[in-house]
Amino acid sequence: MSHRSSASLPLASYRPRSSLRTASTPVDRTRFPAVDAHNHLGRWLTDDWAAPDVGALLDLMDRCNLAAIVNLDGRWGAELEANLDRYDRAHPGRFATFAQLDWRATTESAFGERLADQVRRQADTGARGLKVWKDLGLHLTDDEGVRLAPDDLRLAPVWEAAADVALPVLIHTGDPLAFFEPLDERNERLEELTQHPEWWFGDRARFPGFDDLLVSFERLVAQHPRTTFIGAHVAGAAEDLAWVDRMLTTYANLHVDIAARIAELGRQPRAARALIEGHPTRVLFGTDEFPPMQETYAIHVRFLETADEHFAYSLDDPPPQGRWAISGLALSDELLSGVYRDNAARLIPGLVVPGSS
Repeated sequence: MSHRSSASLPLASYRPRSSLRTASTPVDRTRFPAVDAHNHLGRWLTDDWAAPDVGALLDLMDRCNLAAIVNLDGRWGAELEANLDRYDRAHPGRFATFAQLDWRATTESAFGERLADQVRRQADTGARGLKVWKDLGLHLTDDEGVRLAPDDLRLAPVWEAAADVALPVLIHTGDPLAFFEPLDERNERLEELTQHPEWWFGDRARFPGFDDLLVSFERLVAQHPRTTFIGAHVAGAAEDLAWVDRMLTTYANLHVDIAARIAELGRQPRAARALIEGHPTRVLFGTDEFPPMQETYAIHVRFLETADEHFAYSLDDPPPQGRWAISGLALSDELLSGVYRDNAARLIPGLVVPGSS
């Protein structure tokens, strides 16, 4: 390509290759039996089952050294039963299905108690936890159209019910910081938001701010010390690990998973490693990659286990979250065993994880 033609190359077509010659450590499976504590195997986010062949999924898990997967797609009612039948009951110990709340109850009076009754019934049915999606805080409203925040006191019965029946609450609050910032040339995830405009929450007339959601999340965790919370996606603040560190230091009932955030963690590897070293019992492995694939698990293993530098965090070209590369954390065996298996095995009932303490 001539200089003149390269000057007119559309930015969207630009696919630079790194000139760095760095180490590439081959990895096939996790060093310790692992629990993917954040994944989707149901029918909620896909047209059909995200894992259409359970036998093939189990073979994949064995190849990758995955002892278990947490399925966040239990939903409620008949759908919860279908997920439990397909995964948990058919393959005891290999799967743990979390229920969700039927938020239609918020149009009724005393909806907090009605939702709490759902939690108790779901625990009796066999749910292993409760998944709360980001629509709490961003979209859900009460019967008068008032947006429900995570710390809304009317929802207190829900979190107390989860504590009563010993179900951990995996809660997704907010979204990446760039999704709340102006859609301009300074937004580092502009390409992604151009492809998914529905992910942009920067309109302050329609949505709360990023920091407003974090404040609400902190109030929620502080108000319910008996409840075990797992903050999905590094508690929604992978761009601010100092804040995450303070939260984990302050609140003993809070844990985090790393699902869908190795792109953020891997571009600040020293801070990410320090966070795990400072809270070795509070960080859970998770991918949020569905359908599960050996190649994506290998990227996560490389990130956690090796000292490799400047490698791709995704199989996609260009990568979906931003045009950068990541570096590995080279975690010690003690840290790896906690992140991979021990922390999830301690928090999530019903898992069978070899070697967990």
